[in-house]
Amino acid sequence: MDNIPKDEEDCIMKLIVETMRKQPIISGFAMLLVIAVGGSVHAQRAAQPSVGPLIAGFRTVEVPSVADAIEQLYGTKSYMYHDMRPLFKTKFAGPAVTVFLKKEEHREGAPASQAMIDAIDTAPAGAVYVLVTEDGLDYGTVGGLMVTAMKYRGLAGAVVDGGIRDLPQIQRVQFPIYSRGVSPGTTIGHYRASFNVPVTCAGVKVNPNDFISADEDGVVVIPREKAAEILKKAQELDYNEHVTATWIEKLKSLSQAVAKLGRI
Repeated sequence: MDNIPKDEEDCIMKLIVETMRKQPIISGFAMLLVIAVGGSVHAQRAAQPSVGPLIAGFRTVEVPSVADAIEQLYGTKSYMYHDMRPLFKTKFAGPAVTVFLKKEEHREGAPASQAMIDAIDTAPAGAVYVLVTEDGLDYGTVGGLMVTAMKYRGLAGAVVDGGIRDLPQIQRVQFPIYSRGVSPGTTIGHYRASFNVPVTCAGVKVNPNDFISADEDGVVVIPREKAAEILKKAQELDYNEHVTATWIEKLKSLSQAVAKLGRI
């Protein structure tokens, strides 16, 4: 795990050590976790810039645990619609840079969309580009040139409430991106852009600098001011999930494992 950021490695090792202390029987699982983390974490996150402990934590915890944590703590749904899907397998987390495209027919051409570009060119490394297109499922809102810029500016990923296009180029640069569909259409002449504004992305409100966490299960939004409490709860849920799974494997019974641990 030499290439994993120190704060991320500390978070992972803390979970492993705590697991082994509380449940000696799953020490084998803990060792497997070390091996798995050393490979998959490096492969999926090594390109992401070193960040603070909160973002590092959300990069290791599973999105369903984050979604459950928010619901249990605050009684709210904070995960996006089921059709917000990644172009390829990925996992990332980072602060949101928000963009909104308002539907408006005009003859101004590209200048009306300049805010889309400005958002990329001013975004810090490690940020997540969150773009909402009003009635935009049939437009290719983000394409190959924008994604290439995001990639080489060091953004962590993009989440697009709308369509995307230029898939060969996006796949070539391997930039992590979620969208609700694919379309060859252009937004130029049909939309006007603004950025660093509150948006509602696939059913969830996102404020600039809120945290975004994404993996194969979907995308969840973490209100920045509540991030520490949410991360702590999500890590507890993650730990419980892995412990329960190990007992199911040992006992070969879901009901016995639930009876032993008192949860599912």
